[in-house]
Amino acid sequence: MLADCHIHMVLDGVYWKDAIARHKDGVSEPFVRSTLARYQSLGASYLRDGGDRWGVCGLAARLAPQYGIRYVTPAFPICRKGHYGMFIGRAFETFSDYRTLVSEVKARGGSFVKLMISGIMDFDRYGVITDAPMPPALVADCIALAHDEGFSVMVHANGDAAVTAALRAGVDSVEHGAYLSDETVCQLAESGAVWTPTLVTIKNLTGCGRYPDEVLRPLLDYQCRAVKLAAQKGAYLAPGSDAGAYRVYHGQGMLDEYALFADIFGADADGILARGIEKMMEKF
Repeated sequence: MLADCHIHMVLDGVYWKDAIARHKDGVSEPFVRSTLARYQSLGASYLRDGGDRWGVCGLAARLAPQYGIRYVTPAFPICRKGHYGMFIGRAFETFSDYRTLVSEVKARGGSFVKLMISGIMDFDRYGVITDAPMPPALVADCIALAHDEGFSVMVHANGDAAVTAALRAGVDSVEHGAYLSDETVCQLAESGAVWTPTLVTIKNLTGCGRYPDEVLRPLLDYQCRAVKLAAQKGAYLAPGSDAGAYRVYHGQGMLDEYALFADIFGADADGILARGIEKMMEKF
């Protein structure tokens, strides 16, 4: 089966503000249907959305069975106020606020909780992440509450500090996971969490002129090496393109991510990804 374990239906790979504006007067059903039809034509049968605060992913989840697709969504991502994720998610200041948001995920039929606990890769500066990670104690409390409410937890996390905190708290999947040390990769493998490394978000930027290739190429090399080590250690790896991110187009991004795994693992790629997808579908 083909799957994309990390997409954003609300975005389109071009310009995020225009993509969001498409739904300003209500979710565009024609856009959602055409995107689902594209995935269907490629043979995708499982999609996991990273969420949005406008309800686009919710409509996609309701329509997806018509296209033979199992579609899961957190309803919306949850982030701290003043930190990365506010452009697409819902923010909390106090733990009581967070508890209320988790209750809203449940009321809106979300399948899991998505927690934003770090910034993103700075594509202009190698080795830099754009925001400080969420404090480990808060990460642990947030994941524990979500689990108590019956949800699996997906974390957007880059860097050792964020990923290690999430793994120690029993997170179910790690998204992106840039700049992990070998020690953290081993910890991830031992944890049983699924890693969705979204390699194509880096690869598809190379050569476009928006960011320096002298940053992008070593970053992609670093990530591919970490992914290879993770597989050697027995980690669960899932294909996720972050479709909707800049230059990562729905459907094609999925194919591009599979191609990158094939570059890394050759003939073993299909088996590695099938194992990760199976675990992902168990958890989510």
